[in-house]
Amino acid sequence: MARDAAIATSHPLATAAGLEILSAGGNAVDAALAAVATQCVVEPHMTGIGGDCFVLYAPKGKQTIALNGSGRAPAAATVAKLKSLGLEGEIPKTSAHAVTVPGAISAWTKLHADHGSLPLEQLFARAIDYAENGYPITPRVAFDWADDAALLAQDAGAAAFFLPGGKAPRAGDRHAQPLLGQRLRDIAKSGAAAFYEGATGASLVKYLNGLGGLHTLEDFAEAKDAAFYTTPISTDYRGYTVEECPPNGQGLAALMLLGILREFDLGPHVSMADRTHIHAEATKLVYHNRDALLGDPATMTVSVGKLLAPETARRLARHIDMKRARPPVMWDEPEHRDTVYLCVVDRDGNMISFINSLFHSFGSTRIDPNTGIMLHSRGNSFRLIEGHPNAIGPKKRPMHTIIPGLLRKDGDAFGVFGVMGGQYQAAGQAALLSGLFDRDLDPQAALDAPRSFAFNGALELETTYPDEVLRDLAGRGHTVHRAVEPFGGGQLILVDKEHGCLIAGSDIRKDGCALGF
Repeated sequence: MARDAAIATSHPLATAAGLEILSAGGNAVDAALAAVATQCVVEPHMTGIGGDCFVLYAPKGKQTIALNGSGRAPAAATVAKLKSLGLEGEIPKTSAHAVTVPGAISAWTKLHADHGSLPLEQLFARAIDYAENGYPITPRVAFDWADDAALLAQDAGAAAFFLPGGKAPRAGDRHAQPLLGQRLRDIAKSGAAAFYEGATGASLVKYLNGLGGLHTLEDFAEAKDAAFYTTPISTDYRGYTVEECPPNGQGLAALMLLGILREFDLGPHVSMADRTHIHAEATKLVYHNRDALLGDPATMTVSVGKLLAPETARRLARHIDMKRARPPVMWDEPEHRDTVYLCVVDRDGNMISFINSLFHSFGSTRIDPNTGIMLHSRGNSFRLIEGHPNAIGPKKRPMHTIIPGLLRKDGDAFGVFGVMGGQYQAAGQAALLSGLFDRDLDPQAALDAPRSFAFNGALELETTYPDEVLRDLAGRGHTVHRAVEPFGGGQLILVDKEHGCLIAGSDIRKDGCALGF
């Protein structure tokens, strides 16, 4: 709990960097940029400047601004072209074709120019120091890093940067990325052009072309100004307005899920098994629709309004049988075939919900040896199906899993929240908000509550679920598994008007923390 300002991130050094900026008089945007730049160094498997980002920003007393910092496919990318190169089924995450032109730096610099107050040199100072002089690896980062060692070893460049001595660093070891530090210095001095143009842009294009990529200098130059503002989409849940970025992000899926959950009583008296079953069945329905219908908004065939209509939610909810797990269906019945999150509230009441991602852990594992930039794998989300809303195409943005969230109560900004974990994020947001508003959990308890995820034909449950709940769900027809790892992470800051304070939480599944003053 804090009186004036608060920040929550998934890494203690990032939280500290953002708090330092808030203490120096910086605003929410300044603190968020300082924190995310630090995360790009100290959580290299989760995020980086070679990734994408989405932002919701609510200036005090004003409407929320959504910023889309997702990258676009090269102009030469088509389904036919990729198939002619031998690709079928899906785009491999380590392929150069999985690398859309990164959008994060375009978004960072646009957000800073329009809403920041302190110079980027000051905001990036901690990140640059950690990149050039090293930082200690924290326990969860070390755990994930070791889990990815075999993947990193398959790429000589990735192994050189991230497997010193041929092994993943252990907790407490110091790791440095001086080339990344220089890139941050360049961006602080020259803006987005230092990433997309000049020597860095040319090096990235040459590197990707060497891997078979279709990227051009023009693709990168155009991406410098590609980040854009848009209007959030929203729905009501238990008297609160939940705001999300519109497609191509999957915030729409989170809102659809809440619409279905709204049709059920999920109060404290509802059993854990019933609650998990409802959430699993709703998730299957929504993700089935998401995968068939979501993509770049220019190519979506069903409107956001229709998908968020109360009747759509009721129609989907009617397919949920409390006694049996059932296959998912489309809303209108036709046949269709790794990330960091942070949030800040500053002393003036400005709020920001900020998410930055490489998609898979260590992204594509492709790192340009001349620039030290790890490239994301977001293009893996594209479909190789002609006519599909999410089919790869020239300058298209893929369907995105990363989704920052923002809450309003009676029109006033009430809180900022987000849940990490790739595909889990929409399901995770719905579970988090249900914990807050159905079971009246406090922010930390809502973040820490046991998590489940129905995806790819199975229902995975974290180890904190009792055995009797697993037996109950299996008896309803779910294919139940214990999750090998925790689901994602999350951060949350709420305004407590009654007590005149901020309440912030940071997920126990990560190394991070919430701080304020």
